[in-house]
Amino acid sequence: MARRRSFSATALPGFTTVAVAVFAMLYLPIATLVVFSFNDSVSIGAWGGFSLRWYEAAWENESVQSAAIRSVIIASFAAAISTTLATMAALGTTRRGSFRGQTVIYVMINQPLMVPEIVTAVALLIFFASIKVATGYQGLGYLILAHSAFCIPFAYLPIRARLEGMDLTLETAAADLYATPWRTFRRVTLPLMAPGVVAGAMLAFVISLDDVIITEFVKSAGQDTLPTYMLGQLRRAITPEVNAISTVLLAVTVVLLTAFFLLTRKRG
Repeated sequence: MARRRSFSATALPGFTTVAVAVFAMLYLPIATLVVFSFNDSVSIGAWGGFSLRWYEAAWENESVQSAAIRSVIIASFAAAISTTLATMAALGTTRRGSFRGQTVIYVMINQPLMVPEIVTAVALLIFFASIKVATGYQGLGYLILAHSAFCIPFAYLPIRARLEGMDLTLETAAADLYATPWRTFRRVTLPLMAPGVVAGAMLAFVISLDDVIITEFVKSAGQDTLPTYMLGQLRRAITPEVNAISTVLLAVTVVLLTAFFLLTRKRG
């Protein structure tokens, strides 16, 4: 009797060609952006030699500096707030048995992932506009709260995954030894779930740092973040300085996402 051969997608005709084409379409534009960030020419389409002039120009640009500092401040606060709320939500949905309405809670927590971001942005614009009229406050608090709300599901998913993969034996043993719930959480649960919490915080930070749509709708005058500053520059005049800023943002994102992968990967 003939032995059946196992199915393998890599053995299909044209697999290699399709794979190469997909990776080329994904990464060639990014590679082009990085290469032309070192272009000495003012033109973004004509190579004029290798130079770091646009990185120097971006570094010395006061508008870029203020936008970058603002972006980091908003992303840091948003990551801290969303990670704290996501941790409490993950504990509340994993450290108890199934209950009525559990699916609804999951849907509500992950709502920003399912609803188009433009819808969330318009809703936040209307909500915060009424508060601005009532209070007269125009500060960064609105952007921080908006980013925090949007980042909660991104922080929640790795934390929940970490909790669901944890063995309950140590927590049960701590309870059997008369440890209070708070002591059990502080000495047992939190150290074990720490990699998930850190990974969730980094992911929330990256999402907040790169956000454009919600920021564009919620921000007040003079509150440009780095992505919205770049968007404004593209509307006026495109220079390799934007390429340099984009490359730095790309590098920061890659570093944080690599750390996120290392923290969340499963070990044998």
